Amino acid sequence: MNLAVTAPDRLVVRTVPVTDPGDLIAALPHPAALAWIRHGEGIVGWGEAARLHPTAGPHRFTDAAARLRDLFASATIDDPLHLPGTGPVAFGAFTFDPASPGSVLTVPRRILGRRDGHAWLTTIGDPDDPDAPARPMTAPTGLTWHQGALPAHTWQQRVATAVQRIRDGRLGKVVLARDITATADAPIDARVLLHRLAARYPDCYTFAVDGLVGATPELLVRRRGDRVDSLVLAGTTARGTGPADDAARAAALTTSPKDLHEHSYAADMVRDALAPLCADLHVPDRPELLTLANVMHLASALHGRLDSDRSVLDVVAALHPTPAVGGAPTPTALDLIAELEGMDRGRYAGPTGWIDARGDGEWGIALRCADIDGPRARLFAGCGIVADSVPADELAEAHNKFRPMREALHGPPHN
Repeated sequence: MNLAVTAPDRLVVRTVPVTDPGDLIAALPHPAALAWIRHGEGIVGWGEAARLHPTAGPHRFTDAAARLRDLFASATIDDPLHLPGTGPVAFGAFTFDPASPGSVLTVPRRILGRRDGHAWLTTIGDPDDPDAPARPMTAPTGLTWHQGALPAHTWQQRVATAVQRIRDGRLGKVVLARDITATADAPIDARVLLHRLAARYPDCYTFAVDGLVGATPELLVRRRGDRVDSLVLAGTTARGTGPADDAARAAALTTSPKDLHEHSYAADMVRDALAPLCADLHVPDRPELLTLANVMHLASALHGRLDSDRSVLDVVAALHPTPAVGGAPTPTALDLIAELEGMDRGRYAGPTGWIDARGDGEWGIALRCADIDGPRARLFAGCGIVADSVPADELAEAHNKFRPMREALHGPPHN
């Protein structure tokens, strides 16, 4: 692993309580934003005290966890709060494919947080060193849209191929993703996208890490001490045109053999991955309905207690990739993804989140997101394909899953 540290060899970290900062996103001084926010609570960061680029490969999560432990263990830390997210924190985003480059962990110079009635500011390095000058937020303009790796009709053909492989008995489920791109007149300000996503999708985890920006509904794992939580989402329908249509769609989703079958693959895998790590584990008998602004999902919330001292990244290593973003059985599904998708997902559908010096943290799956590179945004959407999948329906679902990031780039209709 390459470890690039832009601060002195020994990090000097100081966390202090502060008065309620209000809108955390508004506190970000420039577009190079780091964020993890839900219902207005969480952490944001800016500047760079340290940066790690995990080496591609099957051990990247545990290697990253070990390097971070060494970095934080050598730091001088003054943290009177001792809360999840206080002290030094690394924001991270890993690629979906372990062989792909691009995974990153960033320890910011400033971290502002709010949770459970507490607010704090963490400074890493010399507190008297000036930050980069603040820059006003600027909304994207002049957007032009381009097809991604595969045009729609070709992607539908690939879905049909996947369905046939499943019906032939080669696998039970595969997740196929699409991408589209947008280009603006000027570099895209991640803070604008964060504001719009957090306002419209408060139940999701709104995140930004090294240009990857999104609002994911899927919590891969939360670790606080020995307690771990995971939220499995699989099985989706679009929101209706009103309450009656919503109720009909919800009833259809919760009784759909296709969607229940898809969901069971994902929930069973997460259960099987967490069980060896946990002294006890609660798994619901049936999924519940999670209703968001644009879609409804089948959701299962799992809770457990770790049987030994493992960091949140150690648990991420056991869980990724789940059938919700890969398929089942996993090796066969990943081979089919490589054959049919026609693209490298990059960090889409990979784990993204944060970890502190205690090993606590929250990591989601990078869904409903875009990779921002200057004026260019690459958007992603994926669909779980099973034996009953209809290619045209899956294309419509993918289109609906693009909607959060398209809205974030365009802004509300009155803009």
